[in-house]
Amino acid sequence: MLFDYVPILIQVLIAIGVGLGVIAISNFLGTKRPTPAKLIPYESGMRPVGMAWRRFPIKFYVTAMLFVIFDVEIIFFYPWAVILRFMKAGGPSYVLFGLVEMLVFLAFLLLGYVYILRRRALEWD
Repeated sequence: MLFDYVPILIQVLIAIGVGLGVIAISNFLGTKRPTPAKLIPYESGMRPVGMAWRRFPIKFYVTAMLFVIFDVEIIFFYPWAVILRFMKAGGPSYVLFGLVEMLVFLAFLLLGYVYILRRRALEWD
């Protein structure tokens, strides 16, 4: 049973080796001509003002996490839409099952959305 995982282990080792190899080769063969202009952090063509490492308010992280959560949940609509064609071929009971299943999923999405609205997670003060 453990022998079945050997190909996966080999693939992981090869992936790690290729990644480290590319980094090592670029480190040894790459040109190194640092100038003051190259060492400045670049963002939008503007000169940096202040420290690059500063604390961001938690609302940025909460908004990003909510976006990721709802984005991943919306991805589950795609397989349902693809299999809907096959549900129609199976008969009305399959279509009803698929519809109820998606309505339950949408109810959970709506419940989560109402929760974050009640907690005022989307408000920018």
